[in-house]
Amino acid sequence: AILPILEQSFNLPTRFRLLELSDVNAPALKELLTQAPGSYSHSMNVAHLAEAAAEDIGANPLLARVGAYYHDIGKIEQAEYFVENQRGTNKHDEMNPRLSATVIRSHVKIGAEKARELNLPKAVVDIIAQHHGNSVIAWFYDKAKKADDTIRKEDFSYPGSPPANKEAGIVMLADAVEASSRVLKKPSLPRLDAHVHQLILNKIQEGQLDDCALTLRDLEVIRHSFVRIMAGQFHSRIEYPKQKEAGS
Repeated sequence: AILPILEQSFNLPTRFRLLELSDVNAPALKELLTQAPGSYSHSMNVAHLAEAAAEDIGANPLLARVGAYYHDIGKIEQAEYFVENQRGTNKHDEMNPRLSATVIRSHVKIGAEKARELNLPKAVVDIIAQHHGNSVIAWFYDKAKKADDTIRKEDFSYPGSPPANKEAGIVMLADAVEASSRVLKKPSLPRLDAHVHQLILNKIQEGQLDDCALTLRDLEVIRHSFVRIMAGQFHSRIEYPKQKEAGS
């Protein structure tokens, strides 16, 4: 009887607490589903990728899954500003790129604050706060720079810190891979693999993975894990080499 009290008092990410939070009927996840269905679907896919990768490298797969489930809860109140929830009209088409970046970057801070209000374990809050690190929102930065080359990159960067542990690093990578892979045309296995490889390389070059203890070997395993999972998700769309050679 004392364990639940300790879990709540010290906000520990125990297995029991994480299993409780992994219930997709949890109020926050049901709210995400109803208010931001595209973000909910994205989060479930990210969780699938993150859990498998964490398992493969010997990290904590349950923490990675729960962190992925909750990583975008900051989008609930402004769901229509995020592309996965849009149907036809993109609100950013009529907005100043600086304002667009402000709205987009705010979901990280809002999500972390919401997680604290829900008394989620600090390890989960950290994943939410770190899942974009301090990376630049490139689309709006590039758009603004064309009109004014004196703009500051910091004004178009996420407010968080780079991931501080393996699970947070995995969720960052899974989030980026899932979001970007949806626009891949004719996702053959080589194309999927090249896409994931380049995305991981970009994060390395940006310094986003410097503090999370993921080794180069870990990243290689994660790459293969992501490609394996994505190949299963895109099975009906994937063009396999032998099929192409056979003209099918």
